[in-house]
Amino acid sequence: MTMENTVVIGMDGGGTHTRVMVSDLQGQILSYVEHGGSSIRKDNQAKENARQAIIHALESAGCAPQQVKGLCAGVAGLDSEEDLAWVEGLTDVPGLNCPKWHVNDAVIAHAGAFLEKPGIVVVSGTGSILFAITEDGTHLRNYDFGHYASSAARFLSYDAVYELLAGNRQQSDEAMAQQILKFWAVNRIDELHKLASGGFMEDRKERDKKFGQMAPIVTKAAQEGSPLARTVCDRAVQQIVVGVELLGACFRESPVTVTGIGSVIQSPYMKAALTERLKEGNNKFYAVVEPALSAVSGAVIMALKRLQAPVDEQTLRNLLKHPQSQYQVLVG
Repeated sequence: MTMENTVVIGMDGGGTHTRVMVSDLQGQILSYVEHGGSSIRKDNQAKENARQAIIHALESAGCAPQQVKGLCAGVAGLDSEEDLAWVEGLTDVPGLNCPKWHVNDAVIAHAGAFLEKPGIVVVSGTGSILFAITEDGTHLRNYDFGHYASSAARFLSYDAVYELLAGNRQQSDEAMAQQILKFWAVNRIDELHKLASGGFMEDRKERDKKFGQMAPIVTKAAQEGSPLARTVCDRAVQQIVVGVELLGACFRESPVTVTGIGSVIQSPYMKAALTERLKEGNNKFYAVVEPALSAVSGAVIMALKRLQAPVDEQTLRNLLKHPQSQYQVLVG
């Protein structure tokens, strides 16, 4: 097999979507596809979603599995060695016998955002994690400190609904309250309370998914001035800031570069609130920047580097020719 007809696969296995890219060894994207989520904690069809995404991407690129030199997959929910038992099954595609590297989806997000240079990436969308690479190459997560920032989409929605049911609302929250009632297909607060007292929905995964879909109502209401929505969003931002400071203390130099990935942290209110809060850091000075590339592109870069293929300016230019290599506000 010649170098000209070999490819790599990058996969971003989020809780809501699986995004797969096929690239040649020069960074030219041959195909891009999206399927359902890859996390078994969020989607009962995760394994089938991921496998079909890979198969579809190869078909779209006109490539056979035997042409793949390496695959890098970032997967939501890959938090320990034990998780590899189900994660490795996601990429178990017939004929795909190349080297495969499985990492948490925050790792590929960091690779895309910072091109593997030092910095902290805040992932807040379907899930939530903070991941850092320090100047000496050390990899750290907020999880390593036992810290979790409850800033994932579903948590904002749960928080907003509970505050609403607790009566912590003002007249200026009325527009959001009406949107929440409509979202849950009820007409009054007491009807929502009754729905809540029964657990909303029997299946926890489906319930979390439903609440995750409600989050844009909350972040948009915060942007429009709802005090309740702002309380919820500010609470989440504060938890993110604590995580940033925990990781920031591990860096030698200031400023520490920070970026946000995911629909929640990239919403206008959350993004502005985090930027403002980090202007006066405790442990370091922080510079909030835009991601350089998308997470799935980060997976492609990692695959190329694992194969010791050159990742130079031309490679990056080739990657950026594809619209899905450019960072966009995506869900999950």
